[in-house]
Amino acid sequence: MSMHLEPSVKSALFVPGSRPDRFDKAFGTGAGKIIIDFEDAVEESMKQQARENLAVYLTANPHLSVVVRVNASGHPEHQDDLDFCSRFSQVSAILLPKAERPVQVTHAASTGKPIWPLIETAEGLELLPSIASISGVERLTFGALDLGLDLGLRANSRAAARIFDQVRYQILVCTTRSKLARPLDTVYANFSDLDGLEVFARDAQDMGFGGMLCIHPSQVGIVNKVFEPSLEEIEWARKVVDAAEGAPGAFRLDGKMIDAPVIADARRVLQSR
Repeated sequence: MSMHLEPSVKSALFVPGSRPDRFDKAFGTGAGKIIIDFEDAVEESMKQQARENLAVYLTANPHLSVVVRVNASGHPEHQDDLDFCSRFSQVSAILLPKAERPVQVTHAASTGKPIWPLIETAEGLELLPSIASISGVERLTFGALDLGLDLGLRANSRAAARIFDQVRYQILVCTTRSKLARPLDTVYANFSDLDGLEVFARDAQDMGFGGMLCIHPSQVGIVNKVFEPSLEEIEWARKVVDAAEGAPGAFRLDGKMIDAPVIADARRVLQSR
């Protein structure tokens, strides 16, 4: 369980570990985090090469940090991926795919790296409260495609979207209960539909998510803009926090009643900048 709230991540962009030619471009997008993918985006014969690619890149760029999506627990490369993450201080977190059982998450956390469990199965969803409470877990996210397949949903249907909103609800409850950093919403798969992406991202923000996963550089700017507090929101939050210093309990500000939840929300806004 996190003892303090990490700053929100607005955008986290996936880059295949097998494509080192894309690493620099990814960092140039302005994404909050770059996720170097050792899992789904890398064919089996390239798994070791992906690690070597990232080792070379991090050594040449000691000022940069990455999140690594390792191969899932049970995959032949899983332990080698974890060992790689342990060796590099520039790996700031591990994205753990198909996180299902607490023991898997605990094992990944033994690297000393913050863990982002990626919920992609019914079992992971059912055990989410236990997973979220494990020491070392930083924030939660989910993979709609794999989870939809496991649940038997019809992809991209309105009905599937209703189910995924229930997944988001569970993630939000577990995030709050375990005092984790704001969660990341799943990817928006149609990267040519930027208008749809903006609506999707705004819904995620309104639901209390801190950001979302991105699969294409063109998505990053829109996602960052959506999750960035407006100047008006920042100004109001500053006024609330400043006025709360030394104020006795609830008080009035600009004709509005300010109490503890409002103050906490104002601090969250300033933290998410």
